[in-house]
Amino acid sequence: MRRKIPNTWTLMAFEAAARHASFTKAAAELALTQSAVCRQIAGLENFLGVQLFHRSKRGVVLTEAGATYSRQVATRLNAVERDTLEMMAHRGKGGSLELAVVPTFATCWLMPRLASFQQRYPEISVNLATRTRPFLFNETEFDAAIHCGDVPWPGVEANFLMSESLVAVCSPDLIPAGTVLQGDEIKNYPLLQQTTRPYAWRQWFTSLGLTVETDMSGSRYELFSMLSQAAIHRMGIALIPPIMIADELKSGVLRIAMDHPFQSGNSYRLLCPEGKAQGTALKQFRDWLVQEAHNYREENGLD
Repeated sequence: MRRKIPNTWTLMAFEAAARHASFTKAAAELALTQSAVCRQIAGLENFLGVQLFHRSKRGVVLTEAGATYSRQVATRLNAVERDTLEMMAHRGKGGSLELAVVPTFATCWLMPRLASFQQRYPEISVNLATRTRPFLFNETEFDAAIHCGDVPWPGVEANFLMSESLVAVCSPDLIPAGTVLQGDEIKNYPLLQQTTRPYAWRQWFTSLGLTVETDMSGSRYELFSMLSQAAIHRMGIALIPPIMIADELKSGVLRIAMDHPFQSGNSYRLLCPEGKAQGTALKQFRDWLVQEAHNYREENGLD
């Protein structure tokens, strides 16, 4: 059965006209005449049975349907261009992985280890983009994701990497080194909040048998890297996984305010859509990453 798809030149003309809001500028970009672009757009509107542009003496403006379609077409054309360049670069071998990652974990734990993967598989490129919240794979170009949470994703193969442990940390200028605090004293300091873990402090206090009315009060930050900077600059106490701040703890710009590690109930996992999980490049990356995480847990007595 023949696919009901407009030809590529027509889609390129439409995407350029939509991006520039001008048939003339689209024609210049594509080295076509303005009339040729007009014919392409008119043909596309006839093909779809939908008006894509409002035309007036002052120019053209996308209709609501045209705006929606232009975003979809631009995404598909960008993907085809990316895949084409990837094929040309690797001549059909290796390839690339588009990986969504939680940012601080990627920066502090994954990046220092990624060079070993590149040395083992130099023909595979790993491209990272940050995502802090769940998403639908079929609405993105991602091949896999590293996510922290406890909610299952439908249609996804999950590979455990490590559990999330949180410790209360602060600047030694806020609470001097050597000062031993009790749980009910922590509440007297500003509590720095993590946006994606709004109940973290409540759970931490509960694990000590304490109820604190102000456990959800305080400035909120989306990333652990933001939390650590706020803590370094004496803005309060933060709950952060030690793996995210190993250098800061070692250098002394942060100290553990109270030695009470807390298991948040979340875990870091590699998530792969079931349809892609057995692809060669993704399988090689998954096997490498799972082994790296296993080695880390063994070295740090986390298994």
